[in-house]
Amino acid sequence: MTPSLISLLKKVDTPTVCNAIEVAQGKRGFNGFTRGTMLCSATDEPAIVGFARTAKIAAVNPPTEPPEVIKARRMAYYKYMAEGLSPSVAVIEDVDYPECIGAYWGEINTTVHKGFGMSGALTNGVMRDLGDLPEGFPVVAGSVGPSHGFVHVREIDSPVSVFGLTIRPGDLIHADRHGALVVPDDVVDQLEGAIQKLLSTERIVLDAARKPGFGFEAFEAAWSEFEKARV
Repeated sequence: MTPSLISLLKKVDTPTVCNAIEVAQGKRGFNGFTRGTMLCSATDEPAIVGFARTAKIAAVNPPTEPPEVIKARRMAYYKYMAEGLSPSVAVIEDVDYPECIGAYWGEINTTVHKGFGMSGALTNGVMRDLGDLPEGFPVVAGSVGPSHGFVHVREIDSPVSVFGLTIRPGDLIHADRHGALVVPDDVVDQLEGAIQKLLSTERIVLDAARKPGFGFEAFEAAWSEFEKARV
């Protein structure tokens, strides 16, 4: 993960990264992405990019463990989030899904995680305090709701599932208003070049389509050039 790759990933959307991964792999069929519609707290901010710091929460029912156990795990959670490899992303599975009620991501929690230097949060759970969340810390969540319920941390640093995507601690995440994906380890070194190639080849068709008088003949010529460039 070079600084230039991190910078580039923040500038492009998640569909672009999906396509670029297939360019790097030389085939279609990449499937390491979320399914279904997710909600983004800051659609006009750069994409969330970073290494996953994972946890599981629940909120529908009160915790059954002793209060001192819950408190100790909560503090262990925050220590874990604060000490992650940078850039990092908080990836939280709400085990109550699809009946999530606990808005773990509100003004206080997002501000704390941003203060830790994290890039944003990804969850199948709930967010709230829209309009009061800090700039520079987008949340991509499953829903919006008003209450925190009985929210408590169940697990830390374990594989989680968010909208059909399995995410392991340390996975490289890219997320925005379209959802999220995990970048395969074997394409990281090629990803910057793949994104640049994808953008340049797409411009062949896009530039042609935006010119006055564009019609089928111009499209046919541009598409032929586009296909040659993709090889």
